[in-house]
Amino acid sequence: MGRELDPERRRKIDEIFGDVLPDTTSDEREPDPEQEDWYQRNKPPHHLDGEG
Repeated sequence: MGRELDPERRRKIDEIFGDVLPDTTSDEREPDPEQEDWYQRNKPPHHLDGEG
């Protein structure tokens, strides 16, 4: 998906900006099960669509 940077270029970018950027974005990673559980427990009643 994303473009891989060669190690030297990555090192230079990290030297300037620090290592603040993740290697992947949240939409590229599997969802956190704890976060999904939180959403399910806190879903508003009008979004239940017949679920108990």
